[in-house]
Amino acid sequence: MKIIVPMAGRGSRLRPHTLTVPKPLIPIAGKPIVQRLVEDIAKVAGEEIEEVAFIIGDFGPEIEKSLLQIAEKLGAKGSIYYQNDPLGTAHAIKCAEQSMRGDVVIAFADTLFRADFQLDKNSDGVIWVKSVEDPSAFGVVKLDNYGFITDFVEKPTTFVSDLAIIGIYYFNSAEKLMNEINYIMDNDIKNGGEYQLTTALENLRAKGAKFTLGKVNDWMDCGNKNATVETNSKILAYEKEEMSQYPASAVIENSLIIPPCFIGENVKISNSKVGPGVSLGNNTTVVNSNIENSLIQENTRINHGNLSNSMIGNSAQYFGVAREISLGDYSVLDFLSK
Repeated sequence: MKIIVPMAGRGSRLRPHTLTVPKPLIPIAGKPIVQRLVEDIAKVAGEEIEEVAFIIGDFGPEIEKSLLQIAEKLGAKGSIYYQNDPLGTAHAIKCAEQSMRGDVVIAFADTLFRADFQLDKNSDGVIWVKSVEDPSAFGVVKLDNYGFITDFVEKPTTFVSDLAIIGIYYFNSAEKLMNEINYIMDNDIKNGGEYQLTTALENLRAKGAKFTLGKVNDWMDCGNKNATVETNSKILAYEKEEMSQYPASAVIENSLIIPPCFIGENVKISNSKVGPGVSLGNNTTVVNSNIENSLIQENTRINHGNLSNSMIGNSAQYFGVAREISLGDYSVLDFLSK
């Protein structure tokens, strides 16, 4: 099996954090979003992953190296493809056409999930879905009495279904999907000005393909700051046993750590209260501060912070007393200077 990961989007809703790091590589509880995603898919797939193909923008050689290492950790071949123009979800998959062979999972790298089902490989495909309160912002599916999908509808303006497609799909024949993607692109069939994967799925269904559901227990978004901080807290709660041991290189003095928390290598905490729901990246220092439900990246220093629902990037410095903040990489915010 192969995993195809379209991730060329700019992540503009998560700025300033995505100005220097692509959104899928932002660490959640100490591990990049995209790494967590492919590891979770591998668990659901229940079989060896042959290849992980990443579809990216102009991210640079260091980012590409990091992505290939993620594939290697799964024992899989890593491949890099480029989507230079944002022409839609189907177009993104088209960019990785060379790897679209056999059975594949396609996963858009801006979401995490928790699920306990196994793939139904007797169907033509499996669509991961989650019931949502407002389906108008999503692609949704309709079902027949046997649980098979009867319609794919992109961002319905009237109620069709509350089963939202979360952006993860299994196909037992990547070649059949590519035939439909090529058809809609060759004939310039667009929805909302873009080539949509749901159009190709509807064409496959109309030709007799049987798609079943993969229902997830939890769908965690990383679209903006608040959602990302919430996802960090959820992952910490799910993995609280793994997070209960802190690295020997961490120095914690006269401080209270309320689990679950992620504490990175060489973190220094003094005269502070940290947690619950806090991630502190490698080489970060926290002094005289109270921090809860926040995501702090690497090489950052916080002094006299009173932070909640906050996200601070890499190599930043924060000195002050604000309750909530979003501070990007290499930034300095100092409320204490005279």
